[in-house]
Amino acid sequence: MPEWLVLTLAMLAAGLVVVVITLLRHRRAPEDEDPSETPDVIEYMTMWIGVVYAIVLGLAIAGVWEARSSAQDHVQSEAQALHEISERVRVYPADIRDRIRDDVNAYVGHVVTTEWESMADNGQLTERGTELMERVRADVTDYRPGTDFEAQAYQPVLDQMAAADQARNARADSAAPTMPGVVWFGLIAGGVATIGMIFALQIRRTTRELILAGLFSALIAFLLFLIWDFDAPYSRGITASADPFLALFPDLKG
Repeated sequence: MPEWLVLTLAMLAAGLVVVVITLLRHRRAPEDEDPSETPDVIEYMTMWIGVVYAIVLGLAIAGVWEARSSAQDHVQSEAQALHEISERVRVYPADIRDRIRDDVNAYVGHVVTTEWESMADNGQLTERGTELMERVRADVTDYRPGTDFEAQAYQPVLDQMAAADQARNARADSAAPTMPGVVWFGLIAGGVATIGMIFALQIRRTTRELILAGLFSALIAFLLFLIWDFDAPYSRGITASADPFLALFPDLKG
């Protein structure tokens, strides 16, 4: 099911639930009940619950967005480091240079196809990707420079190799969802409590109030969906992409 359809259904369901419960409560309410007599303390509590929950939602959205941005940065760093390796080995002998470049291309090709799907489906990297990275590392580290010019290029290539490996490890850490279960419990419980205060305020008097209550509930459903969507940077909605690899290695097809 498309995510936009899931979002639409969730927002409609949240608004519909509030409207239905409010209408049922209106039918069962005593005839002499006066909604305007809501105690001030309830209004005060409702205000603070809404404020606190808004702050929590804002922090959660900022957290998952930062995680998504960091995930994209890891991809960019890894792609750039591998590209630098391919370019800097131009001073090596032809057979060594071609072997390193072929292994780098094999690794990048695996990442943008098989490994990217594994991150999206399972939230983890592949063993084959690790093997290909180790092959590149062996190519780089096992070579012994034969000239001073090659020796000058050797250390920078090693540095780029370390940067690529570090970026890959960071990409692995960011592949899985970042929000702990206890945080999700707090977000959902807080949303239920916030919406529940609508009934404490006896929202049942006019069509305008019903519409506002439904829209308020739909907004909370949208924000929760947004957090869930950003929580897995490589598999949902606005995901981190493999474009940096494809841009720096244009001969590969993702």
